[in-house]
Amino acid sequence: MAAATAAAPQHPRIPGQACMFTCLATGNRDMRCIVIMYYHFFCGCLFDLSVLVVVKSQILAGGRGLGTFKSGLKGGVHIVKTEEVEDLAGKMLSQILVTKQTGPQGKIVSKVYLCEKLSLVNEMYFAITLDRTTAGPLIIACRKGGTSIEDLAEKFPDMIIKVPVDVFKGITDEDAAKVVDGLAPKVADRNACIEQVKKLYKLFCECDCTLLEINPIAETSDNQLVAADAKLNFDDNAAFRQKEIFALRDPSQEDPREVAAAKADLNYIGLDGEIGCMVNGAGLAMATMDIIKLHGGTPANFLDVGGNASEGQVVEAFKILTSDDKVKAILVNIFGGIMKCDVIASGIVNAAKQ
Repeated sequence: MAAATAAAPQHPRIPGQACMFTCLATGNRDMRCIVIMYYHFFCGCLFDLSVLVVVKSQILAGGRGLGTFKSGLKGGVHIVKTEEVEDLAGKMLSQILVTKQTGPQGKIVSKVYLCEKLSLVNEMYFAITLDRTTAGPLIIACRKGGTSIEDLAEKFPDMIIKVPVDVFKGITDEDAAKVVDGLAPKVADRNACIEQVKKLYKLFCECDCTLLEINPIAETSDNQLVAADAKLNFDDNAAFRQKEIFALRDPSQEDPREVAAAKADLNYIGLDGEIGCMVNGAGLAMATMDIIKLHGGTPANFLDVGGNASEGQVVEAFKILTSDDKVKAILVNIFGGIMKCDVIASGIVNAAKQ
């Protein structure tokens, strides 16, 4: 889940910090009023009217810059003059943006993100993720940035460096120096860059991130290293201690089936197939999906009801499965050793009655 909604704006002249503000919209009638309110506050308090402003559609999907609104507007990211922000934001809000990651249905834009256009002299790539091989955090850096890591890996495989971090020792000066050498900054102070990398690793750990990606991490014309664009994913299991972050969660950007499943404490992932699956145990669920695929079918979902599901949860599970228009059949595969089959059967009967 990406975290960003109503963060307070920071002053643009503070080195190393982006000046950004999110415009919220609560409904069609109020939308223009809200945009105008934030527009005037944002521009009047923070920027000279001569600066260029980046207007970014806020959806949980990549490829926004090359996306297309169903209204016909091209691009979910625009750089415009200050006086043009109000009109452009109004054209984005409450519209459906389709990108290569959203699928043809697209996602509704309920927020836009405004920030000052920076004068960048060098763009690089930086990320921290979790690596199964080393069983710990892995820092990835590339001296080229501004495009997807897949494209970077294809075009510049030799430029990508990977630095594993010992999860018990934490990041060392040597680790951070390797990362900075991989980034190869041209104008920013090397020691300051090393400290920046260490602080980003601290953020990754303290916020229970599963991904921290800055693309590009860039150098400005005044020799500062800044995060020009960033994406963060957080561990759902840490929601209990990251309450402020998870309070920013926007269910409108998620699959409604997965939102309903989470409320019912079910493990559900929606897919594009036509055979719905209800299974207990992740291993059996995966094997069931494989069997369906092996025999020419396509699974519509991953659904693990666990070993202690109640009758009510089974009913909710069937409601979720049957809410998918593509589902033509439902396969129930329950291992009775960890789940009472009579509870499942009763839940199925009650779901059919409803």
